[in-house]
Amino acid sequence: MSKAFALAGGRVGYLAAAPAIVDACRIVRLPYHLSSQTQLVAETALRHADHLLGQVDQLRRTRDELLVRLPELGVQVIDSDANFCLFGPFADRHDVWQRLLDRGVLVRETGPAGWLRVSVGTPDETEVFYEALAEVVKEIR
Repeated sequence: MSKAFALAGGRVGYLAAAPAIVDACRIVRLPYHLSSQTQLVAETALRHADHLLGQVDQLRRTRDELLVRLPELGVQVIDSDANFCLFGPFADRHDVWQRLLDRGVLVRETGPAGWLRVSVGTPDETEVFYEALAEVVKEIR
């Protein structure tokens, strides 16, 4: 539910499987419980599944746009079917990460050396990212 339902912070998932598989999972699962608040949020999300799942198409469009626009800004991008893209390479990725952060844009400093990871956001958030990245690339090159 973390991606399609935008519930990453809720740490809620589900299993749809044959009864024998469910029984086997019960043997090895960790004994973490879900708080009543988390259960309520998940139930509410499921009641609004049509609307929430409709956001997935927008996320895909925004991600696909990232794959096109990042090279136009002077960086390489690794093809992705996920809700994030790796972009770079940078001689000093930490410096680029900090420069983006200084402009109010948070990306992840993770992945292969020299590369940064940007999660797909709303179209407005993505435009802010493009503007900040364009400034940073101009500064470092």
